[in-house]
Amino acid sequence: MSPITPPTDRTVFEGEIADYWMDNGILVSLSKSPKRTVQNITGNIALVRSITNDKKVPLLIYLSNSSVPDKETRKFASEQLPKVYTAMAMVSKPGLASLIMNVLFRLKAPPIPMKNFTNDNEAKEWLKQFL
Repeated sequence: MSPITPPTDRTVFEGEIADYWMDNGILVSLSKSPKRTVQNITGNIALVRSITNDKKVPLLIYLSNSSVPDKETRKFASEQLPKVYTAMAMVSKPGLASLIMNVLFRLKAPPIPMKNFTNDNEAKEWLKQFL
């Protein structure tokens, strides 16, 4: 998988834990590596809501290696997901996304449809059904 670079033909919104841009109704996220906390996820949710005008959208996220958040942060994140996203496609090197899914949703199913991909075109095709 080649490194992903933000586009130059549209607005890119820079956040603490990810940079975002819209692509035909799909929110694209280029994940950054700081440890996730309730505080930075709260700020990130506010950023996403401002980008999408508070409309729930499908998310295509390019994962980066970041440390596993604590239990409180994981719980908070899973409560927030259905408030801002209709579905989530995670693109990463083989193994990374499934590791994250196993850690975050070991005890209960994800709150929105989620799928792991190593190919972003397949991920975009899958997300189109959630537009």
